[in-house]
Amino acid sequence: MLNIHFLGTATSSGMPVIGCRCPRCASTDPRNQRYRASLLMKWNGANVIIDTGPEFRLQVIRAGIDRLDAVLYTHEHADHIYGLDDVRMFPDHSAPLPVFCFPRTADAIERVFPYVFGRATVAATSRPSISLNRIDGAFDIGGETVTPVPVWHGPTAILGYRVRDFAYITDCSEIPPKSMELLSGLGTLVLGALRHEPHPTHYTVAQALEVITQIRPRRAFLTHIGHDLDHEETSASLPPGVEMAYDALEFEVE
Repeated sequence: MLNIHFLGTATSSGMPVIGCRCPRCASTDPRNQRYRASLLMKWNGANVIIDTGPEFRLQVIRAGIDRLDAVLYTHEHADHIYGLDDVRMFPDHSAPLPVFCFPRTADAIERVFPYVFGRATVAATSRPSISLNRIDGAFDIGGETVTPVPVWHGPTAILGYRVRDFAYITDCSEIPPKSMELLSGLGTLVLGALRHEPHPTHYTVAQALEVITQIRPRRAFLTHIGHDLDHEETSASLPPGVEMAYDALEFEVE
């Protein structure tokens, strides 16, 4: 069984947005209160997280996560990596925590967190113990095959991930044909949908729905959501089988 838990479902600004008084940011609906996008997957006793954004510590506490077996990164933007330091607070591992990402993303992590990699004098207890794995194909975690799915975030190549018949893709504006092939036969797809108005580096809701129609998963969720989208209002406009994700939403995939 594969357990899926949304740690966060917001775009880079979070929600409510600082200083914003729009109806969505002022909403009392808890589904409109969103941390930056992140996902927890559980299988075979392993806890695997995709992206560690600025609220990572708060997300972990809210979800009651007390162990971590791997981190997967989609790309190196601040809302996806800046919580990395907090992995040091998990109980000691017998080996460094494995982190998997594009080579470009690994290079950026080394620049942003130089003390983690011995480039500054910092006590071992004050820095995460991690091993950066620069990936270019499928790899194994806890007995499951994880398949990276390259997609475009505007002009930048980033990664989505597939495990069994579940796939998670955020910050996407185009899925190339070879990656569409990697997404065939999906049971559940999570896909970014920023807002209704066009954006140069993100799918709109309409564009995300078009992709979902092409892939034809049995079930789909929209994530990486901007503050333009109210949860209840947008949910009411979605076709059957497509749902708005929200923070702390949890379900199981066979």
